[in-house]
Amino acid sequence: MRRLGFPGRSIAARLFFAAAALSSVMLMIAGLALTEYYRRTAEDVFEQRLGVYLRAIVADVSESGEDGRSGPGQLGDPQFELARSGWYWQITRLDDEAHEIKASRSLFAAKLPKLSDLHVPAETGGVRRGVALGPDGRWLRIVERVIDVGDTGVYLVQVAATTEETENQIARFRWSLIVAFSLLAIALALATAVQVSVGLRPLKLLQRELSLIRRGERGRIESAYPTEVAPLAEELNLMISANRDIVERSRTQVGNLAHALKTPLSVIVNEADAAPSPLAAKVSEQATLMRDQISFYLERARAAARAGAIGATTEVAPVVAALLRTFGKIYGERGVAFSGEAAAELRFLGERQDLEEIVGNLLDNAGKWAASEVRLSVALENAEAGRSRLVFTIDDDGPGLAAELRAQATRRGQRLDETRPGTGLGLSIVAHLTADYGGALSLDDSPLGGLRAQARLPGL
Repeated sequence: MRRLGFPGRSIAARLFFAAAALSSVMLMIAGLALTEYYRRTAEDVFEQRLGVYLRAIVADVSESGEDGRSGPGQLGDPQFELARSGWYWQITRLDDEAHEIKASRSLFAAKLPKLSDLHVPAETGGVRRGVALGPDGRWLRIVERVIDVGDTGVYLVQVAATTEETENQIARFRWSLIVAFSLLAIALALATAVQVSVGLRPLKLLQRELSLIRRGERGRIESAYPTEVAPLAEELNLMISANRDIVERSRTQVGNLAHALKTPLSVIVNEADAAPSPLAAKVSEQATLMRDQISFYLERARAAARAGAIGATTEVAPVVAALLRTFGKIYGERGVAFSGEAAAELRFLGERQDLEEIVGNLLDNAGKWAASEVRLSVALENAEAGRSRLVFTIDDDGPGLAAELRAQATRRGQRLDETRPGTGLGLSIVAHLTADYGGALSLDDSPLGGLRAQARLPGL
């Protein structure tokens, strides 16, 4: 729809513009129909008026002859007295060679053209009606009739009038109609906008409820909706419930798999350590590697299941405070100080244990290499499509990490130094966990002189 220049991504815009277009077409058709109806009515009235004048003159001539033809006072219209007023009558005697003509004063010695000379056919009763150019250069509507009054003579009686007055009336009606229909169109547009806003209000309410569920402030859709929207709300509730069931089953199965694999591996390692030999050492080494890999992928599976859960949110400040206290105690003997804080309103769109895993691994890695200081900061930034991101920044004053080794540090199963305690897989786990949440881990030089690790995660 957008390719066609139509605001197709907005239902409100679709409804509004569709209604506006339909209303405009209907008003235009109604306006044309009313204008045409008014034109025909005005022309009919005009024709009837000319016909009345013609019958009056014909009746007078028939009764009294040429000398008794009606004057302006008898016709009752003073325009026949005004020179070149546009209203004229004329009586022409046809049965003598002189063709004596008597006319209204408005003709001012001019003559009206004959419709019979213009080959206008006569109607029933001998009346001719047509349009011709008048003596004043204006188009006239002419009605004429030939009457025979016996010995008195044969006469051509004509009544003519300019159509300007009728055309002006039609033009005034047309402009009045345009103004009235324009105001009506504006009123209809406003009414349509209100109707669309009221009609789509349930969808806005549904959007707000889904936002609350996504933030973890509500477990399901609870509001009552109209008949058209209620099935959608019910389906969404079922989908949310099914999602939670899938996540719970995934957690259970992953936990069962972890226990099922770790126990045999521990037995293998213990048996190999009990009987030292080159084969036992190799078996122990590979079993330990397998256990690490199983732990890595099981943790990723748990995180992926939790990342797909709907409505899981975690307050950032308590997690950050607890982790700083914990690692401050762990590395306090080495003189490493941990500092930092997070705003109370920040929330992570995920589960607490994943946030603890990500931030805890970054703090642990920084504590191992720091000389005296580890600093943590949390900021909220807006990403694409209006989604917000939490940026966790951990700086240390250790030796840092060469640029060519930073990509290797976040690669699966890589360990850069065997002299520090732990599995050495912390940064790798963090990189994959942040990726599961649609985020990213980046490593750079720290202003403190060591390494800066930044983890971007979905947040509020």
